[in-house]
Amino acid sequence: MFSYQTKGTCSRVITFEVDEENKLHNVKFLGGCNGNLQGISKLVEGRDIDDVEATVTGILCRNGTSCPDQLSKAIRAYKNQKTR
Repeated sequence: MFSYQTKGTCSRVITFEVDEENKLHNVKFLGGCNGNLQGISKLVEGRDIDDVEATVTGILCRNGTSCPDQLSKAIRAYKNQKTR
């Protein structure tokens, strides 16, 4: 389980798992708008992390970011940590 501390959003933490085929699973947001974040989690379930990152990068809400944008940053942090 990978955990990412968000910045600039109502949600505070994003957690998720990535399987051996690079697919995203069990995305959970702590805090934020529960219904919208459950929807995002269901929409990205089982999708390739590179596709999800490209799709949600740059979606803005307030503070120059959004929960989907923070998910893209979380995926990037996961990939950076994985290559170390």
